[in-house]
Amino acid sequence: MSRRKLRVLVIDDSALNRRILVDLLSADAEVEVIATASDGEEGLKVALAQRPDAITLDLQMPRVDGFTFLRLLMAKRPTPVVVFSSYARKADAFRALELGALDFVARPGRPLGTGDPVLTELLQKLKGVRQLGEGALKPPRTLSQEISARRPLRLAVIGASTGGPPALSRLLARLPADLPLAVLIAQHMPEKFTKAFAERLNRQSSFEVDEAQDGEELCAGRALVAPGGTDLLVARRGDSLHARVMTGAPNGRYRPSVDALFQSAAIAAGPVGVASAVLTGMGVDGREGTVALSKAGALTLAESQETAVIWGMPKEAIDTGKVSRVLPLEALADALVRFGRDGR
Repeated sequence: MSRRKLRVLVIDDSALNRRILVDLLSADAEVEVIATASDGEEGLKVALAQRPDAITLDLQMPRVDGFTFLRLLMAKRPTPVVVFSSYARKADAFRALELGALDFVARPGRPLGTGDPVLTELLQKLKGVRQLGEGALKPPRTLSQEISARRPLRLAVIGASTGGPPALSRLLARLPADLPLAVLIAQHMPEKFTKAFAERLNRQSSFEVDEAQDGEELCAGRALVAPGGTDLLVARRGDSLHARVMTGAPNGRYRPSVDALFQSAAIAAGPVGVASAVLTGMGVDGREGTVALSKAGALTLAESQETAVIWGMPKEAIDTGKVSRVLPLEALADALVRFGRDGR
């Protein structure tokens, strides 16, 4: 028996964009476009009446814009929303994620055509809604304090994909500024967004958060985000650890690669204690890296299905049998705090 089609609502003020999206989605046998809307006001009425499984949303629209739509929708009937909007204002994408959007796809300035990889990415993220966990639409928590940085006593490496931005915001908000821990993050995200993402995390966290630069020393109380389109690795120089940002040909499917980050940490960390965490996301990235870290004696963590937006990546890591603990997001953050304090 075939499974029910994913029912999608398309909201965009451009008639051309609506037609492109309807043609793309309708061509997939697993998806049904149940309606379209030209602004947030109309879109909210349709969403409440027809209860779609997922929504594509433009942000800049007349009358009721995408941000207002998200606030109203999440208050009345939380529904998975994938933002499909312009590169022009990167901060808008993160604001939308904070308001409850599941994910975003950056719409380029060029015309879109059949087979365009951007449209393929949008379709993939929409179909990923079928993997949603119970914690998918919980809002992030924020915290902002002064920062101090010291050479790390211990290192945490974290990987995430779909649902990762709000999950990382909630996780970092629970790490106290004086925690003797350095953090490296591989979040699947386009290169034009990672710097703005790091800046937003920095405003919400007790840790100092930056986009990683090649060669910089890792310090306690500081988190580095892998630049989009690169791999972030760990390298040892004498008694200190440094970030390596690799821009050559990728070794695998994903970039930034969680596996590449984890594997480099397993090799380079040496006597420095290492913990890893695989958070929400689709795919298998982080699976091989978790195995490598386990063999190196690291503490390996994975987000539980209870809070993971998409339980693909955590489940793949868990299925290796090499994950030390499976925890909901807040408990996972607390485990990293304990690890930073006492190494266990």
